[in-house]
Amino acid sequence: MKNTQTYIQEHHDDFLEDMKMLLRIPSVSADPHFKKDVVDAAKATAQLLKGAGLRKVKIHKTKGHPIVYGERIIDKKQPTVLIYGHYDVQPADPVELWDTPPFEPVVKTTKKHPMGAVYARGAADDKGQFLMHVEAVKAMIATNELPCNVKFMIEGEEEVGSIHLGDFCKANKKMLACDVILISDTSIISNKTPSITVGLRGLSYVEVEVTGPNRDLHSGVYGGAVANPINILAKMIAQLHDEDNHITIPGFYDDVKVFSQKERDELNKAPFSEAKYKRDLGIREVYGEKGYTTIERTGIRPTLDVNGIWGGYIGEGAKTVLPSKAYAKISMRLIPNQDPKKITRLFAKYFKSLAPKAVKVKVTPHHGGSASVTPIDSIEYLAAAKALQTTFKKDVIPQMSGGSIPIVALFSKVLKVNTVLMGFGLDSDAIHSPNEHYGLFNFYKGIETIPYFFANYVEMKN
Repeated sequence: MKNTQTYIQEHHDDFLEDMKMLLRIPSVSADPHFKKDVVDAAKATAQLLKGAGLRKVKIHKTKGHPIVYGERIIDKKQPTVLIYGHYDVQPADPVELWDTPPFEPVVKTTKKHPMGAVYARGAADDKGQFLMHVEAVKAMIATNELPCNVKFMIEGEEEVGSIHLGDFCKANKKMLACDVILISDTSIISNKTPSITVGLRGLSYVEVEVTGPNRDLHSGVYGGAVANPINILAKMIAQLHDEDNHITIPGFYDDVKVFSQKERDELNKAPFSEAKYKRDLGIREVYGEKGYTTIERTGIRPTLDVNGIWGGYIGEGAKTVLPSKAYAKISMRLIPNQDPKKITRLFAKYFKSLAPKAVKVKVTPHHGGSASVTPIDSIEYLAAAKALQTTFKKDVIPQMSGGSIPIVALFSKVLKVNTVLMGFGLDSDAIHSPNEHYGLFNFYKGIETIPYFFANYVEMKN
């Protein structure tokens, strides 16, 4: 890997320019207004794969946004690594809270990022992270040090639930056949404490609609006699948790995996300062399910959160309106053994039962996925841990993640292989929020580490 590492060090500036190019494309998959931009991002991704030396690069159409595929097969007798990533991004809203335009990448030096960080929507989630693999493979191919076969599958619908990825994988199992899947869409504990995500929570995401009168009404003429959907919705949401922040949906915890005290003790060994956590977030106290630590609440316990709520008049000034409708988006993070479809059904039944007869309630499921766990004694994990130890010169800590990547469970079911979540982001990268950024230390460290994973995996596999 000596030549590869030299190549990487000499091409830092080129890698950064590639990232900036991708980040300038507003590939927001959730908003139809950005459909052309999503296609442009797919085309740009395909060009990067071709430039890296990948073959059979093709933009595959789906019923939604396209999937970009490319491969480099050097020896069919050698293992094959499939790299997954996504070129779509979250909406930039609220744009006014960004310090710089979200799709005009800017490098800023901060106390946390003395080498600089790139500020733009998608920098850490996931353009900067999947690009690390493109650049690492490019370096290995350029120096003739690629030790095994590699395939890339970069999609454009991850931020809307990878709606069509399952059908694509099922229809292209032969093309996607591999020995392991490598993903960088997660974080490390810190730049001084490398870690690998070995567990992901699942997800059930729904939208609710509460309807009262058939039109907006004058709150003076009708207020007090007709149900206000916003008031009703607020009361219903308030009943979803009890005083201990335990979720009240009947049957919600029936299948929840119970972690032993030993497992909980191991999990809590990860470096964590609650004081720093509160200071970083600007909060006076942490808040969550009684009886669990912050690390446990965000890793091994299910949650229910309102992600957005709206209705009525929200413009400037006053308008005394009693609204016809009120809405909310609600996500439930799930842990091993919980079935997202079952949880969605349980939620819908219970939520509707909370409503008085004065309103109508509609629950619309959006997307979801099952939780997943990677064994820490597997070849895949050990190869990744050794790679991180090589570049960080520190022992690696396995950690559970509060986030959800539903396609990990999908890959296990359809492609029958394990997934390694070797991300290099930080929890402070503000993904999904204004001023998202990705540290150049993390970006370059990822590119340096990935070739070692390839070398370790081939050695252990053979």
